Amino acid sequence: MLSSSQSGKSDAEVRILTAAATLFAQCGYAGVSTRDIATAADVNEVTVYRHYPHKRDLYLATLESVLQEVKLSGELLAKIAEAQDGRSVLARTFELIATGLMGRPELLRLVQFSALELNGDVEPLLRRHLGEYIEVVARYIEPWVESGQLRCSSSKGLVLALVAIVISHHSLHRVFACNVPLPEVMFEAYSNFTVI
Repeated sequence: MLSSSQSGKSDAEVRILTAAATLFAQCGYAGVSTRDIATAADVNEVTVYRHYPHKRDLYLATLESVLQEVKLSGELLAKIAEAQDGRSVLARTFELIATGLMGRPELLRLVQFSALELNGDVEPLLRRHLGEYIEVVARYIEPWVESGQLRCSSSKGLVLALVAIVISHHSLHRVFACNVPLPEVMFEAYSNFTVI
């Protein structure tokens, strides 16, 4: 789960971050103790506190490690650039976002728990890691918004709406069990409002 962003970290620290990502994503910030994380990482709790003096420090480090794994796919960006109409642009943009975020369910859950359980100190971290992602994707679809082929006031707002579809799907699915449509179905409904 945590890999390329872990160079320079000790084996114990990598195990702590990996265990913390799994447990925080399953149970949230309040639902996990540092003792639970230490046990899952096969270290003692003192080792956890040596690396992360406060549980909040560990949560932020865990979130940052997972966020560092989010990368833009050049191949999918090229598909957006090659699109011939607004519907294709929107579908390819959704594919890029879904591929980038849905392949990391722990990221989606950590972001959701951050919004629910932690205050504003998580926002700069999210902005720093996801902001560039959103800006780049928005630049690719900007010409389609400016030409009026995508009905929205801002390309960035459109990208954020697509991100919201992906992020909200897991929560809706948990709340409403099997009655929630797949993200692709939710996207199709949204695209009917957006594409001219």
